[in-house]
Order: sequence, then structure tokens, then C-alpha cells
Amino acid sequence: MTHDVLIIGGGSAGYAAARTAHDEGANVGIIDPGPLGGLCILRGCMPSKTIIRSSDVMSLIRRAEEFGLSSVSAKANLSAIIDRKARLVKEFADDRIRALQDPRFTLYQEKARFLSSTEVQAGPHTLTSQAIIISTGSVISHLPLPGLDEVGYITSDEALELREPPKSMLILGGGPVAVEFAQFFLRIGIQVTLIQRSAHILSQEDEDLARPVEHRFREEGMAVYTNTQLIRFSKDGNLKTVHFIHEGQEKTVTVEMIFQALGRRPNIEGLNLEAAKVEVQNRGIVVDDTMRTSQSHIFSVGDVNGRHEIVHIAVQEGEIAGWNAVHPHQPPRRHDHRLDTLVVFTDPQLAFLGLNEKACRRQGIAYLVASYPFNDHGKSMVLGETHGHVKLLCHPSSGVILGGHIVGPEAGELIHELIAIMYYRGTVFDLLAMPHYHPTLAEILTYPAEELAAQVKKRA
Repeated sequence: MTHDVLIIGGGSAGYAAARTAHDEGANVGIIDPGPLGGLCILRGCMPSKTIIRSSDVMSLIRRAEEFGLSSVSAKANLSAIIDRKARLVKEFADDRIRALQDPRFTLYQEKARFLSSTEVQAGPHTLTSQAIIISTGSVISHLPLPGLDEVGYITSDEALELREPPKSMLILGGGPVAVEFAQFFLRIGIQVTLIQRSAHILSQEDEDLARPVEHRFREEGMAVYTNTQLIRFSKDGNLKTVHFIHEGQEKTVTVEMIFQALGRRPNIEGLNLEAAKVEVQNRGIVVDDTMRTSQSHIFSVGDVNGRHEIVHIAVQEGEIAGWNAVHPHQPPRRHDHRLDTLVVFTDPQLAFLGLNEKACRRQGIAYLVASYPFNDHGKSMVLGETHGHVKLLCHPSSGVILGGHIVGPEAGELIHELIAIMYYRGTVFDLLAMPHYHPTLAEILTYPAEELAAQVKKRA
């Protein structure tokens, strides 16, 4: 069987590529062994945000007296939380399955294996195509930490199916998955300890964005250890102990359950990429900004290329690859990294857009920076959500916004105002010129913009 475009993997990136290629007139084949739906729907974004909502409501109930309401005793039912998650995930997955099974595409529910750069084996089928898009996603990394395999642990996959909560849990890691689950389990009544190797959680971001979240974790009763060195793990009956170094001293923490949240890796096992002569580095498929691999007719999108683990970026990459695959002789479309955005759904939420201070210093980019705290902002004070701040970076002479960073209430929603402004290469002066309704959370962005505009004018 021959297709104009052959897509390996039917998750968010793969489906976006398939839809785009079809809309451009291509005959599209999709290979996915199942279960159909993709990581985001089945084991990532949607299920995790569903259960997080339950713990956020739990937290608000506990704060009733703060808002002049009689206190209410609430107890989490983890099994019921998982039931709600399962219902919603089934709805999301059924919708994606219907889309993949649409007659627009030919779906092969088989494992894929390259035979050459233009041939792919899918079960009993040998498929050929002059354009192939790899979108097989990622899998949880296995790290050989001394004793960890022997004592046993869960990952995010098992955490999303956990119905009987342990009394205590150790979270290994400080990335988005680690911190979101850590706060969820803490808020439903589990004693949580988080251990992070780097100096602060979310180590790729600026330190001042991470610290308010750490402060909130500790305020809510979580034990957070950063800048640590893991030594080994041991077990005594049903209890598991981690031995680690913190502030120059060896320490131990004993818990009922360990949650390994130390990252994911591109899912390339079994693809036989050697037969296709596709270059791999650090276990990810090497691509350029057109999403092409070392073979110009083979593309790689989403988690499998190792660039990001963010769904909307995976979708963008899929759309770019789908278009470029159908139009090999036209100027290619490219991914615009200026607008790369990440949201972490802790409380307070974190949202990052564009360049941060670490990246500017690393790349030698001149910038001005200003921030403003939520604890001095009217609407956030009214809401009782005063942790965190907003921060803007701009070019010193033009005032063009280089990056925006928010840690605080509804950060994931607020960041979209900055995405819109940066999409049009707007300045801090543009942000100030836009009317902002009062009282709203969004108007807090005008305060650092005002400070930066004054600095830019002064330098002119």
C-alpha cells in the first residue's frame, strides 16, 4: 500500500499532521498500535488536570473561614476522583478515536518498523511513502538509582489509577509532573516529601518564579528538599527509605510509597530508525525548525524529537510537518520559538513565555526586567490569592517584549494576553495603551510594563 504521507503515531502531534496533510490534498495513512488517543488524553494533560481540580476545590473548602464562611469538614475520596477522571478521559478519547477512524485516513492499528527510508512495516502490511512523519511520543525514563528498582515505585501512569492512598509518599523530581502531582497528593491528605537535585524546583526557569511555589508547598505542610544528592534506597517491610545528602548532611526519609517523576524519554524503541538512516542524539530524533530529520522527506514531531513535552507545541509541529510534507518544493513553514510557552498547574500556577533571564544571560541578549507582586494587587487580594508575581522582560531600546513570566492566580489564562502581544511583536508601550478592566487580575501586567516603559524612555 502506498500513501502520499504516512504518519507513525496518532496522538496530538500525529493527528494534527494527518489533518493538515489531508486538508492539503494528500492521501494519508496513520499507524498506531493503540490504545488510541495519545499521551495527553490518556495519561497526561487531561487526566492530571482533572484530578488537580478536585484537590484545588478541596483546598478552597478548607479555607472557608478566611472568606467569612462556616468551616466545612471535607474528606477526599480518591476512588471517586479517579472515577470522574475516567469518565472524562473516555469522552476525550472517544472523540479522538472517531477522528482517527474517519474515512479521510487509512488507520493501521499495528506497531511500526522501518524497512528503509521509504518503507514501513505495520503488522502484515508493507507501506511505502515519499513523506513520513514520526510522532510516537515519549515514555517514562528509567533511571538506575541504587536500590530504587528493588524497593519499588509508581510513575505518573500508576498515579492516575491509584485508588487507595498511602499515608505517606516521596516524590522524586522537581519538574512539572512532579510538582503538580505532589501538591495534588498533599491536598487530599497524604504526607508528601519532595526531593529535587537542583537548587530549586523547575530548574530550567528563573529562581524567583519557582520560590513562591516552594513556599506554598511548605506552607501547606509538604517537606521540600532542594539541592540534594541521592545515595540509595532501602526497604523494611512495607516501608521504603531514601538516603540522601542535603546541606552537607546525610538524611533519610521513610514513606509507604515512592513516586518516580524524573522525566520522560522519546519513544523510539522498535522503530528501527537505523534502516531509515534517521539521526538520533540524546535518544531524541534530530530535527530542524521545519521538523525535518536528517532525511529530508522524514519528519519528527512532538515528544519524540526531544525538544519539548508540551502539547500545543506538538500540535504546531504536527501542522508544520503536515504542510511541509505535502509541499516539498515550496518554501517551508517553520516553528517560531519566540512564543514557546509552558504552564504548570500548581497553586499558585506558573506560566512562562519567550525568554527568561537565564536564557538572556546565556545567549548574551540585552534586556530590561521588572516585576510586580500579587500581594499588592487589588483583585488578587479580594480573591485571597496573593502568592507570586508577574515579570516582564523587554528590549532596552525598543521596549519590545522578550518574555513574560507569571507565578500566581490563573497564570495559565493571564499568559495569553502576553502571547497575543508578542505574536504581533508588541512593546511595553502597546501593553500600556491597551485598556484593562478594573478590577481584574489581568491589569497587574500593566505595572511592570509601566516601570519598563519609563526605563526605556530614560535610555532614549
